[in-house]
Amino acid sequence: MRRITTIADCHNVNDFRSLAKKRLPFPIFDYIDGAADDEVTRHRNTAAYEDCDLIPNVLAGVENIDMTTTAMGQKLAMPLFLSPTALQRLFHWQGERGVARAAEKFGTFFGISSLATVSIEEIGERISTPKMFQLYVHKDKGLNRSMVERCKAAKFDAITLTVDTIVGGNRERCLRSGFTSPPKITPASFLSYATKPAWALNYMFRENFELSNLKDHVAEGTNVALSVAEYFSTMLDQSLDWSMAEDIRKDWGGEFCLKGIMSVEDAKRAVDIGATAIMVSNHGGRQLDGSRAPFDQLAEICDAVGDKIDVICDGGITRGSHVLKALSVGAKACSGGRLYLYALAAAGQAGVERSLGLLQAEIERDMKLMGVTSLDQLNRDNLRYRA
Repeated sequence: MRRITTIADCHNVNDFRSLAKKRLPFPIFDYIDGAADDEVTRHRNTAAYEDCDLIPNVLAGVENIDMTTTAMGQKLAMPLFLSPTALQRLFHWQGERGVARAAEKFGTFFGISSLATVSIEEIGERISTPKMFQLYVHKDKGLNRSMVERCKAAKFDAITLTVDTIVGGNRERCLRSGFTSPPKITPASFLSYATKPAWALNYMFRENFELSNLKDHVAEGTNVALSVAEYFSTMLDQSLDWSMAEDIRKDWGGEFCLKGIMSVEDAKRAVDIGATAIMVSNHGGRQLDGSRAPFDQLAEICDAVGDKIDVICDGGITRGSHVLKALSVGAKACSGGRLYLYALAAAGQAGVERSLGLLQAEIERDMKLMGVTSLDQLNRDNLRYRA
């Protein structure tokens, strides 16, 4: 087996996964890598792309390639962006700061979570490229209003309301490791932390870990250790419904995306409440195991609402060809979390930049091999599905 010891050895997402596994204590790695129950959906998210083949054309004159797209009112230099994810300073001390700077370099969307470890204000002040905020609706209505108002003041470009976390998924790897935010070292995990001194020293001696957008309202996750599943199940508002989502959209007043849409019925309702985008997503397989992969659902959702709302295919993407397949079906853009979290854990901002650079190069090369010079030339005629 080829040894992967530096980011120069990493040539794809799975290489970064291998390096991240070497550099993180296993409870932290398993939080990124793991999913719900038997993790069937988590693996199906990527496998779904392998059931669809690309049909290339040749002699098309592909010297100049345009891979720009527009999503949520923003022109992106590439049709792939970085989904908002929680707890990033646990994976590498640079956390959201490093990821944001990498996204800025590549001219694409970047999102921070309600459970981010860097504040809305800092990201708004420092990052010039498109920014989204992932809103988790808490029981504390004052907290919800505060986060929306802070995003307005910081001039974020979009709010993405996550709608598939009414309760936490059954993430058994986290149950076995005892993973919490902030980390709580257990007898079972002690050796893993002790044998990763670089991670441990960064965690202990750099700035204190915190959930920057929540800490002034709730202690959980910053000073009180909870698992993410427990946080979702106890802190989030389980009465969240379409009426509440529409009220948030009206209060925000800008580009508004629903993340976690998987059915045609829900996609249509998203249009009805005035959402401007949806992310077809199953939360990386971390919530309902046994649910369909986003790519499997993409065609029927694009057919139903693709002319009325921006449809984003989120999850399972490890290759540039996956992006082209989703865009051929009808998505405006694609997004993912693990595709950059492994790279962040492996080498911080430099890792994320290398991962994005590799994926960007794959998209450009594959467009040339497909015989297309712009994304609008992709369509279902260049796809075939296996029986």
